Amino acid sequence: MENLNNNVVKRYNPENISKPVGNYSHVTKISRHAETYVFSGQIGIDENDNIPANFNEQVTNTMSNIVKILSSQNLTPDHVVKINIWATEEIDWDHFYGIWNKVFGPTPPSMTIAYITGLGLPELKIELDVWAAG
Repeated sequence: MENLNNNVVKRYNPENISKPVGNYSHVTKISRHAETYVFSGQIGIDENDNIPANFNEQVTNTMSNIVKILSSQNLTPDHVVKINIWATEEIDWDHFYGIWNKVFGPTPPSMTIAYITGLGLPELKIELDVWAAG
């Protein structure tokens, strides 16, 4: 599967290795003429600067914030190269992938997930580190 929505970022899964165990691409290739964007970790804060206590609400807000920060640079989710996910609680993958799939579609970016004991603020339960090219 290859991301064909732009000519800067290509995503695919080689057939000579096992399929991804989640909704991500094993390989993301960036055109040599692209600019690289590195964003600060996006968190589950809402538009009123509130951080909900509920993990899934933080997930929803975080994904919305990713779309907004990409848009601020005239980028779309198709430009995302890699996302590192840092979570302090077990992820509800049904909820997470429901939003992830709407944002990234059938060719999601490369992904790494880590469970950790804490993030920058005690109320944070998830943070996504986003890299893009455009």
